[in-house]
Amino acid sequence: MISLPTLAHARPAIGAFAAMGVLWGTFAAVLPDLKLMLGVDEAQLGLLIFCTPIAAISAMLVAPTFGAAMGRAALPVAVLMMALTFMLPGQASVWWLFPLAMACAGAATGLTDVLMNARVAAIETERGLHLMNLAHAAYSFGYAGGAVLTGVLRGAGWGPDWVMGTMAVVGVLCATLTIERDGRIDGLRRPRDGTAVPLGLVPVLGGGIVLIAFMTENAAENWSALHIEKTLGGSPEEGALGPAMLALTMGFARLGGQWLAGKVDAFTILRAGAVIAAVGALVVAQAPSPLVAYLGFFVMGIGASVLAPTAFSLVGQMSPDSARARAVARATLLGYFGYFVGPPLLGVLAGTFGLRFAFVWAACLVGLVFVLAPILRRQRA
Repeated sequence: MISLPTLAHARPAIGAFAAMGVLWGTFAAVLPDLKLMLGVDEAQLGLLIFCTPIAAISAMLVAPTFGAAMGRAALPVAVLMMALTFMLPGQASVWWLFPLAMACAGAATGLTDVLMNARVAAIETERGLHLMNLAHAAYSFGYAGGAVLTGVLRGAGWGPDWVMGTMAVVGVLCATLTIERDGRIDGLRRPRDGTAVPLGLVPVLGGGIVLIAFMTENAAENWSALHIEKTLGGSPEEGALGPAMLALTMGFARLGGQWLAGKVDAFTILRAGAVIAAVGALVVAQAPSPLVAYLGFFVMGIGASVLAPTAFSLVGQMSPDSARARAVARATLLGYFGYFVGPPLLGVLAGTFGLRFAFVWAACLVGLVFVLAPILRRQRA
């Protein structure tokens, strides 16, 4: 059980992660309507959202400066910006406006990513708690909720403009949970007095595992609705259940990961998660019906759920106190490159080889955890 004091300490993180989940869950579930609105195929849609990672990574580079300048208001302002920018893609019915709208949403998301993960790492250190799995569970439950509600709204005949605008309001409400009396994130910027501690390979290797996890996880979340509707002939409501099933499973599995943290070796968790996620992705790739695809998303969600939170926690634990925020920020920058590159890359693969092949590729990709995890373990010595 998660105690009430733990939930109270985690409130800012839960608000930020839940907001991001709601907004990206909405995007994943409304993607078939956005594709129809723009009049493009999968490959073209993948290219239209390819500028999103560029904007996100650019924002991540300035996130430490933004966080230091804004002080305790940094995280609430970033989440608010993210919620407001997610209204834009639903309004961009002209194809050349859509990449600009997605760039705004990507930039605000990238900014929020760095700040919320750094804030969780700081709270974990200050309070001696394990919160990464709980925070990422909030993202998963928010994602599932956003996807399910979007499916209901689509089934009622709502267009992308009204759907994304409505869910943006939910994101704004989540932003209010991130307000803290003392929410400053220290150590984001490199000291200029020559006392900076080298970060080493830990954030690079940990960020690489996060990259693999998010590239697999978010590519599946963003294209699962289209896979169920186009490849398997499902309805809009059935399509929305694809990302919702994946996200709900990941949410509950991350609550289990919250309990396992500190009880089971972190590297054992990484290896087991990679195997289970790969099996689930292969089931999705071979599914003959939406029901079998749901089973695959269920298995995939169990495995993928623990990869990113465990890697983030390892980066925080294995980095010196004075360099922890910078290490987590660097791992976030690398890891969330997969968050944004995964969906458009999967779109290009789907447009070229089909959606089934795209999920086979995801299964192969997650196997790279077995290469990076042993190297990361050796950095602890």
